[in-house]
Amino acid sequence: MALRSVERVISPPRPHFVGDGFRVHNFIPSIPPLAMVRMDPFIMLDYNSKFEFPPSNQAKGVGVHPHRGFETVTIAYHGKVAHHDSAGNSGVIGEGEVQWMTAASGVLHKEYHEKNFSETGGIFQMVQLWVNLPAKHKMSSPKYQAISRDQVKIIPLDQGTIELIAGEYHGEQGPANTFTPIHLSNAKLKAGGKASFSFPKNYHTAMIVIEGDITINAHKKAAMDHFVLMGNDGEEFTIEANSDSIVLVMSGEPIGEPIAAHGPFVMNTQKELLEAFEDFHSGKFGELTE
Repeated sequence: MALRSVERVISPPRPHFVGDGFRVHNFIPSIPPLAMVRMDPFIMLDYNSKFEFPPSNQAKGVGVHPHRGFETVTIAYHGKVAHHDSAGNSGVIGEGEVQWMTAASGVLHKEYHEKNFSETGGIFQMVQLWVNLPAKHKMSSPKYQAISRDQVKIIPLDQGTIELIAGEYHGEQGPANTFTPIHLSNAKLKAGGKASFSFPKNYHTAMIVIEGDITINAHKKAAMDHFVLMGNDGEEFTIEANSDSIVLVMSGEPIGEPIAAHGPFVMNTQKELLEAFEDFHSGKFGELTE
């Protein structure tokens, strides 16, 4: 199999707040090479790098807002975040856990710091990834997957572990159910530890260095909080930790359909976008109080 090269290592862009609880660097689609089409099926990625929130009696976060046509995947590294949606789902995730919400035909949801975390304050670090849905599933029923630490598949390496969320690694399967082929995992490596990956050449593949710093394919370095875009010129690549490191690795088969996106809606046509706004304003996404 051919080696997959590093196309670009990208520094974190200037952060901004989403609501008052998420201080994020938007990599997808704000950085020019990371357009939705280039990263398909990954159509948005906000990275809340380590940020210390002071104690607060009022939970910080994002109030009620709609989504249609895709899935939101929230991965927690530090802090705790709570979720409620108009389909009746709710939950709290902390370090090593994942909320996987399929908005599909439409939900209202809100996400905010969990009550005890808000009251004590502390370091907050999360990734939120939007995963597109193919046209045939965009209007399916909403659903919710809460993936706890004991559900994440832990695969031991010589000097670390792979924490598999979705897809496959060395014959093991992650717990998340996906509509299209997606691989999502955290590589947790001690200094000097290595992890090798292999995905089909056409799969769009990238990494974020959550902790530490790494070398890819024995020569290309990437520091903490940097995004690594891999080329589509091969299948295999290896990461080596230069210090104790955590790396979020993502790879997915492109859906290859037209993308019509505006704000919280991602559809295939402008007509479908207009319908999404009409349905939202007419109350078809259900009810959810602030």
